[in-house]
Amino acid sequence: MWLSPEEVLVANALWVTERANPFFVLQRRRGHGKGGGLTGLLVGTLDVVLDSSARVAPYRILHQTQDSQVYWTVACGSSRKEITKHWEWLENNLLQTLSIFDSEEDITTFVKGKIHGIIAEENKNLQPQGDEDPGKFKEAELKMRKQFGMPEGEKLVNYYSCSYWKGRVPRQGWLYLTVNHLCFYSFLLGKEVSLVVQWVDITRLEKNATLLFPESIRVDTRDQELFFSMFLNIGETFKLMEQLANLAMRQLLDSEGFLEDKVLPRPVRPHRNISALKRDLDARAKNECYRATFRLPRDERLDGHTSCTLWTPFNKLHIPGQMFISNNYICFASKEEDACHLIIPLREVTIVEKADSSSVLPSPLSISTKSKMTFLFANLKDRDFLVQRISDFLQKTPSKQPGSIVGSRKASVVDTESSPAPQEVPEQPASPASPLSSRQSFCAQEVPTASQGLLKLFQKNSPMEDLGAKGAKEKMKEESWHIHFFEYGRGVCMYRTAKTRALVLKGIPESLRGELWLLFSGAWNEMVTHPGYYAELVEESTGKYSLATEEIERDLHRSMPEHPAFQNELGIAALRRVLTAYAFRNPTIGYCQAMNIVTSVLLLYGSEEEAFWLLVALCERMLPDYYNTRVVGALVDQGIFEELTRDFLPQLSEKMQDLGVISSISLSWFLTLFLSVMPFESAVVIVDCFFYEGIKVILQVALAVLDANMEQLLGCSDEGEAMTMLGRYLDNVVNKQSVSPPIPHLHALLTSGDDPPAEVDIFELLKVSYEKFSSLRAEDIEQMRFKQRLKVIQSLEDTAKRSVVRAIPVDIGFSIEELEDLYMVFKAKHLASQYWGCSHTVAGRRDPSLPYLEQYRIDASQFRELFASLTPWACGSHTPVLAGRMFRLLDKNKDSLINFKEFVTGMSGMYHGDLTEKLKVLYKLHLPPALSPEEAESALEAAHYFTEDSSSEEALPQEEQEGSGGEDVQEKRGEEKGTSSPDYRHYLRMWAKEKEAQKETIKDLPKMNQEQFIELCKTLYNMFSEDPMEQDLYHAIATVASLLLRIGEVGKKFSARTGRKPRDCATEEDEPPAPGPHQDAARELQPPAAGDPQAKAGGDTHLGKAPQESQVVVEGASGEGQGSPSQLLSDDETKDDMSMSSYSVVSTGSLQCEDLTDDTVLVGGEACSPTARIGGTVDTDWCISFEQILASILTESVLVNFFEKRVDIGLKIKDQKKVERQFSTASDHEQPGASG
Repeated sequence: MWLSPEEVLVANALWVTERANPFFVLQRRRGHGKGGGLTGLLVGTLDVVLDSSARVAPYRILHQTQDSQVYWTVACGSSRKEITKHWEWLENNLLQTLSIFDSEEDITTFVKGKIHGIIAEENKNLQPQGDEDPGKFKEAELKMRKQFGMPEGEKLVNYYSCSYWKGRVPRQGWLYLTVNHLCFYSFLLGKEVSLVVQWVDITRLEKNATLLFPESIRVDTRDQELFFSMFLNIGETFKLMEQLANLAMRQLLDSEGFLEDKVLPRPVRPHRNISALKRDLDARAKNECYRATFRLPRDERLDGHTSCTLWTPFNKLHIPGQMFISNNYICFASKEEDACHLIIPLREVTIVEKADSSSVLPSPLSISTKSKMTFLFANLKDRDFLVQRISDFLQKTPSKQPGSIVGSRKASVVDTESSPAPQEVPEQPASPASPLSSRQSFCAQEVPTASQGLLKLFQKNSPMEDLGAKGAKEKMKEESWHIHFFEYGRGVCMYRTAKTRALVLKGIPESLRGELWLLFSGAWNEMVTHPGYYAELVEESTGKYSLATEEIERDLHRSMPEHPAFQNELGIAALRRVLTAYAFRNPTIGYCQAMNIVTSVLLLYGSEEEAFWLLVALCERMLPDYYNTRVVGALVDQGIFEELTRDFLPQLSEKMQDLGVISSISLSWFLTLFLSVMPFESAVVIVDCFFYEGIKVILQVALAVLDANMEQLLGCSDEGEAMTMLGRYLDNVVNKQSVSPPIPHLHALLTSGDDPPAEVDIFELLKVSYEKFSSLRAEDIEQMRFKQRLKVIQSLEDTAKRSVVRAIPVDIGFSIEELEDLYMVFKAKHLASQYWGCSHTVAGRRDPSLPYLEQYRIDASQFRELFASLTPWACGSHTPVLAGRMFRLLDKNKDSLINFKEFVTGMSGMYHGDLTEKLKVLYKLHLPPALSPEEAESALEAAHYFTEDSSSEEALPQEEQEGSGGEDVQEKRGEEKGTSSPDYRHYLRMWAKEKEAQKETIKDLPKMNQEQFIELCKTLYNMFSEDPMEQDLYHAIATVASLLLRIGEVGKKFSARTGRKPRDCATEEDEPPAPGPHQDAARELQPPAAGDPQAKAGGDTHLGKAPQESQVVVEGASGEGQGSPSQLLSDDETKDDMSMSSYSVVSTGSLQCEDLTDDTVLVGGEACSPTARIGGTVDTDWCISFEQILASILTESVLVNFFEKRVDIGLKIKDQKKVERQFSTASDHEQPGASG
């Protein structure tokens, strides 16, 4: 890596010079590479403890001139290969040029200019760099990659100096936080500590201080506890760790959502400044907090914030706080939590002007809106810049405004709307109450619910006076809200203060409920900015069928059946449309039970479109992850509720744990916001507060209910008794102020006993909940949610693992522990594909709605990597070919992905069972579908080319390769159909079929033709190359192969039929012309690649062969003509063919091992002379059965021992886990191509 030239005064301290010329020196760090001794130990310790940028990389190049004592660093490298590349560039491009200069100063100036130029060229596409020196950070990233073997795709986010506590001893070192891993490295006087933890494996992450460990960060995984301390800024470090762990949990929870929202994609440009990645994460955290505080849409991005004061006309004060500006909103939050909150959508703004400054009101800014409200901000630090930003955003705001005029004096940004321009913005009213609310009804004439709530349609409009005291109370509520609107404004731009909350707590009047729910939840903003969206969704989803629509139909009539609005088709149809539209908008959630109950209540108070947007706000922002298939959000809040019970009601906490009540409570109370457990009129008051305050209210009320029933709960003996008691209490929570006719509560009717408990007033319950538990804060809840999310998601992952392992048949042969380990390795491979650059493949996306077994799947390239590290049949460079065949054999439904069960079946075939079973697997790997279809096709073509009537014996095995004939093909087609729209019936059918699967016998296996037999021999040769008994095995297999060839030839005579002419040598030469022998020979005679293990094993290279042997190679190679199947083999296989011929001769008797790959030898003397085989065709009459192969192998005890030898998969899994993150960058780039 090129470095900006810096002076180095002592060039040789701690460095060894390896190469030098008159202008440059290449140096290696002492203690790196060869030897090192005591100096090496000290240098290593220094490198870890002191983070001098010059000491990070083990190699560097310095520029020097002969008479000068000053050296300049120009490049550094983490490997010899990298530094040599830079050195060669300097020698080739600069040496001659530099010798022309006379003055040494000119030389140095030229070199520095050149190096700066190269760096600028590399960085020209980068953003302007911040204060941080990117060179230092890039070196840290290089060091991290080298130290922990990470691929190029793994990006460092930040690194910190800290201590890791190993036992009672702190080890000082460096903590590297990357996008997917937490890594720590320490090297102190010869003691090295290197840790790598994946974020997805972390089960607990917290900041704590104990006597033993000073303020420290604790990181737990399933099998270890790690403590880190002595941070310079522990708060910043912990916050970053929390964010990265959260990203990982999001990935486990919903990979598609994670991929869409991934703020740290694999950068196109290789180097990024530290602040870019770190800034991304900081911005993300701020955005999330900003959107949650002001309930803004998910795509809103905070641009900046500044402190200021806001003039509040209702109490004539300047309130200090923060102003936030984003692309569509200006918001204000006071320093005191309840003093004032304000949201001004830019679509509402008409005038922004800079007023005159005064000592009372320094640098004021006034903003006017269409609803004739003016907001006065003052004490703004950089007012001009702020106004410019607002002006820029205003110009981009799509609100049918003709444009902005920037004035110079008072009116800084004057919107033309303030002049009497035609008001043509009917689709964006300022408040949900405005008469334009029904503006985009999708079919207002046909459906009444398109313009108003069901409550208005189904309540007989009896005047308030007839309702007596209740009516008067309702009227007073309405009146107080109207006064509030007058003082504080109505609509989106309302000042929200403690008074607003007090009014909400007293209950929102029926007539205003829909409007205020839309405002407080933020749904109004989304609805106004997406006109017509709901109508389009309804149109799109009408008549479409999916699993979600089926579930919706089933639950429609269970949604508030006691309410008259849902006792007829009008209400049911509206509910169906809203739920189906949402399922289409968000297929990840689709439909979840409890959504029907909540939506039916939303429909009572708002039109269909309003109910739809309220549902969006609820599912996607206010109750995150509540309504997905595994109700993760509700489980997370259940954990929070347990924690709060411990804090606030310690004496009850233990009893609740023993009874196991919490889980039953949380799911029924939280998922439906109490709507399913309380009378409707009471629960709806809690919903009022929930839309204003969020989840905090639900937790407070739940605590208040437990607190009110503490004595009875302590006396309960089991869960049933406790739930019945709580159920009866909730049934009697009443709303005495409700003006709606009472709706009978089904639960209450079922549970009412002889003596109903005393009635509880809902407003009293709310008041108590605020008095006792109001210390809960939104930020604390978010913090607790993070902690619980780690626990919940990891326990769900453990459940998934157990379910998958249980689904594996007993006859697989692996122990439960081995299966669990294999599952973890398999899952890690799936996840790695996601975050190291292959997420666009099908395997990269995981659908949590699928059965556990189908959730993690891997493609061919990932399987190849796992196969290579886990197989007991290592075949050197032939392994990828064998892996590809195994993948095709296991991929029964041909979707190019295999699940865990299929993977384990493949592994078990190689590890378990007797000799016959293992050979059966090996045999199947050399028949279609394992042998690539192209090879099979070309073999068939060759057969048809010579004889028209050869279909009977040779074509049948090609179709029957699965072993069970035509039925299996039909079943497979059925399976494929099933997978296109997976439903539970499909899985039931599959399960039934698995149950009745018949044991395959030896007789079921089809015969093998000559081409397939050649491939089998090739695999066996490769398989023995790394065995201690190598020579004996070669000898044995040569004998067996020779014997089998003869058996095949003999069998051919018996299978000859009338009407089929035996082909003589001449006919075989009629094959389409092959490329000239010399071309292939040239390729074949190349020396083997340096990295080819076979070539090294063989000892002698191709070029050293005797002429006769070369001749044989030529004949074999030229067989790879257009009609030849071996031409269609992968590169790996052709490489393989080359390396094969480098084996030394083992058997002088029957067969020469090195030539076994070539068709020439295998045909044997009886078929035709070698020269006749130039066409390279396969002898289509030749075939051999599995029994014959088995019988022949049984004659060689060394082969029997090889296949019966037990291999421990546990050790291979351990090695695989170490290697998991260390795949080379090259394979990383190849993956997408290979997976096709």
